[in-house]
Amino acid sequence: MKDIRNIRAEIDDIDSQLTQLFQRRLEIVKQVAESKHERGAPVTDPARERDILSRVTAAVDPEYEHGARLFFNTLFSISKARQRVILNGEKPLVKAVRAACEAKAGKRFPHRAVVACPGTEGAYAQQATSLLFPIPTILYFDGFEAVFEAVEKGVCPYGILPIENSAAGSVTAVYDLMVRHKFHIVRALRLKIDHVLLAPRGTKLEDVKEISSHPHALAQCGAFLKAHPGAKVIPASNTAVAAKTLASSGRTDAAVIASRACAELYGLEVIAERIADVSYNYTRFICIAKDLEIYPEADKFSVMLSLPHRPGALNELISKFASIDVNLTKLESRPIPGQDFEFSFVFDFEASPHDEQVLALLSELASDPEIEHFTFLGAYQER
Repeated sequence: MKDIRNIRAEIDDIDSQLTQLFQRRLEIVKQVAESKHERGAPVTDPARERDILSRVTAAVDPEYEHGARLFFNTLFSISKARQRVILNGEKPLVKAVRAACEAKAGKRFPHRAVVACPGTEGAYAQQATSLLFPIPTILYFDGFEAVFEAVEKGVCPYGILPIENSAAGSVTAVYDLMVRHKFHIVRALRLKIDHVLLAPRGTKLEDVKEISSHPHALAQCGAFLKAHPGAKVIPASNTAVAAKTLASSGRTDAAVIASRACAELYGLEVIAERIADVSYNYTRFICIAKDLEIYPEADKFSVMLSLPHRPGALNELISKFASIDVNLTKLESRPIPGQDFEFSFVFDFEASPHDEQVLALLSELASDPEIEHFTFLGAYQER
């Protein structure tokens, strides 16, 4: 058996040859791009890719066939990306990101702003708003879509929306609305959620016949609700709205799941505490704006895109992030309405808007014809 040092030396020699051949291949790719430009030919040539894969897999032992396909598919991806950069130059998206960074250079996120918020006073969204903007003017709206519309139409410069909870998962209604509205994420915040059961003063827990709250809050308190099967569960549009409604109803046999702040606001009493399924309960809120705003402390990106319905498409995309050491913090898929088995994906990843490799990747994704819908959601800081 060969000594491990000799084996590694042989591998190093092969790697050196591969590196030289790889560089030579990319240099020739430039010539290919120029030729395609002269002929008006597309960057992607599926027939040629199939021919190459057929040839190289036939040339290796069967046990290496899968690896050969993976290796050459990666080469194809790199080659096409380089061709698009050569042919298209810097995409308008990258120019917009650079301009947004320059516009906010040396500036701080505003302390004072008019903000669209779902619900009413005492809602968790209101608490998140007050943490993000120390001096906010809050306009309350009925429902998440109304917040999107207020920002999109310029009624409010900013809007606050919950997007996911550590216990109950993503707020699917917000993700569905993200596909239909134009906006940018400019900030994000994780808020500690402390659910309590509120009822009119003098109401006892055993007297409660109905419990109301937002569906996400109800989902976060599943064990408590299961332990009280005699109480009918009623979904509401918002935790604070449910509390406000109960306070003016005159009922003494109903309760709501809401924040402790709603007790004092609406003259209710806490009749059960620590009712969430888990103590580590956080909701992530995003702050949206109509225009692209990127502040100096931005360290996170969000993009939304759709991929072709073929094997390996998602893996190829994820490998692009891995190749530049970008950490994906979230990958959310949502079905595209009206299209069978087609999905849009939301990617969150940690990166600097000044990282040239990240900007090059954004340019590549924005120009890739296989990605039918690509939307840059924003670069921002999350607290």
